Amino acid sequence: MKAYWGFDDFRPNQLEIINEIVNNRDILALLPTGGGKSICYQVPALMQEGICVVISPLIALMQDQVQNLNSKGIKAIAITSGMGTRQIDRLLDNCVYGGYKFLYVSPERLKSRLFLSRFEKMNVSFIAVDEAHCISEWGFDFRPSYRDISDLKKLKQNLTISAFTATATSEVVADIQDKLEFKKPNLISSSFFRPNLIYDVVECDNKLNRIEEQLLSQKASSIVYCSTRKEVKSVCQHLINKGIKANFYHGGLDYKSRKDRQAEWMNSDSSVIVCTNAFGMGIDKSNVKLVLHYSIPETLEAYFQEAGRAGRDGNDARAILFYEKADIQKLREKIELKFPEIKQIKKVYNALGNFFQLAIGSGLEESYPIDIMEFCDRYSFDLMETFNSLKFLELSGFIAVSENFQVPSKIQITADKTTLYNYQVKSQEINKIVQFIIRTQMGVFDNLTIINEKKVSKELNISFKKVTETLKTLHELDIVNYLPSLNGTHIYYKTERLNEQNLSLPTELYHKRKKLAEKKLQQNIEFLKSDSCTSKMLLNYFDQKEAENCERCTRCLHAKNPQNPDLKHLIGNHIKNQFNTVNEIIITDLIAVFSEYKREKVLEAIRWLSDHNEVHVDALGKRLTRP
Repeated sequence: MKAYWGFDDFRPNQLEIINEIVNNRDILALLPTGGGKSICYQVPALMQEGICVVISPLIALMQDQVQNLNSKGIKAIAITSGMGTRQIDRLLDNCVYGGYKFLYVSPERLKSRLFLSRFEKMNVSFIAVDEAHCISEWGFDFRPSYRDISDLKKLKQNLTISAFTATATSEVVADIQDKLEFKKPNLISSSFFRPNLIYDVVECDNKLNRIEEQLLSQKASSIVYCSTRKEVKSVCQHLINKGIKANFYHGGLDYKSRKDRQAEWMNSDSSVIVCTNAFGMGIDKSNVKLVLHYSIPETLEAYFQEAGRAGRDGNDARAILFYEKADIQKLREKIELKFPEIKQIKKVYNALGNFFQLAIGSGLEESYPIDIMEFCDRYSFDLMETFNSLKFLELSGFIAVSENFQVPSKIQITADKTTLYNYQVKSQEINKIVQFIIRTQMGVFDNLTIINEKKVSKELNISFKKVTETLKTLHELDIVNYLPSLNGTHIYYKTERLNEQNLSLPTELYHKRKKLAEKKLQQNIEFLKSDSCTSKMLLNYFDQKEAENCERCTRCLHAKNPQNPDLKHLIGNHIKNQFNTVNEIIITDLIAVFSEYKREKVLEAIRWLSDHNEVHVDALGKRLTRP
């Protein structure tokens, strides 16, 4: 811990979890967002011989973890979609023979024959499972491929599993341990209570204006969550127009844009990122002061995870969910759209095969790019209904939907050697590029092989643009078959294409998931409309029944003054309570506490308190002290 991370002490429960792993016990660690989960499996992996196989659902999260470990001199690699078979084969060989300490893979990779053959040869210290709630049908983010994890125990005797999640009810906790086939139940759980983080839920008439007011008053590192890409763009533009330093992030951006925007936000103390829930996993920025929700998350688990990205440095921070009355009805409609009728799901599956011109019985383990909008237009499908039909087909194990799938460039020389030579002698550049390809790409005359244009450019000292233009020209002349890299949504067939009559969808799973979604919707609405302490409601939801009122959220402050709702008295009583522990109060912090009220109303109340000598305002109008 000290040598690689520079820490003198462990956070709560970290050492206990590490001891369980080192003593070869299955363990489920339930730690809140920002609780330091990765340390819990990385430290024991370094203490033991062999390689730790980490199963993670997100490519970006895997790549960030590998980069962080490599920067510390720790050998780690990730197998991700878009890699060619030969590259994967070589990387897995490195894990068998190359002294690597960490191998990151997605759960979908576990069924691959290539992976399983190499896994049997690896000296595996233990399996670490990130986002373990994905294994449970009762979890908010169920992924069927997580069910394959326990099969790895059949390949190696005494293999143990360490599972980690930040959000799980008692029902999900039991299900995780059952599905991962723990020898006996073993849970280490931290309290979800965050004393420095204030949760607030605010019903208002114009949530965009309220978000703007919060960001103008705080001027701190902040996150604004929206549910759609369209909302992300419009909210971000509104904030920019108001002079707020903001940028947006969603899963539809290309890889470079996402990395650049994430880095820009990470390196600034005051910038705002407006995003979908695609942003946040694996992001460890400690000084986030505000997490604001423009849209209502579909579940309390999702809200708790997103809100928990504020205040990881231990300083006061606030998470505020703003909503308008119409938003609750929109949430109900969204849940309905998540469950298209079974016959519609079958219709989408059949249309998908026709769209790709796949014959019945073909397509197994093949990937096809798709423009969802074009697909819907061609078959007159509703966009959301189609998207959710695809998600259920994925849940059922027929396909996989990959939004950020990256297909590397591929090339095959198709011309005979005489024709090829005639073109080589005509151009020095063509000659250099062709010779390099022949020398470095084994089997390039027989099959499509992966080509890295940047490597060609660097090795031959020819511009990247010139390399790609030359390859496109050779493609047009039928000298090579050149397929440039692709980004975007892809459909991967996990089974061969079936005809509609043979497509057996798991209707029991469908109805179970729908009933669960309706239950979580009702819990969400109760959370929004309640007068109870926001923090206590969240903790009770996660079965921490001993939780007490936080005494700091707007609901608690109202409850203290049921007979006197006048704002100046609410603020006055809050200031008196604060002065029991602090000597001064920052006015912008006070405005944030009373986020339910307009900024001007809070300032007006402070002026009244100052005029009546109940508080002193400094000359700059920024701080309050005792009169």
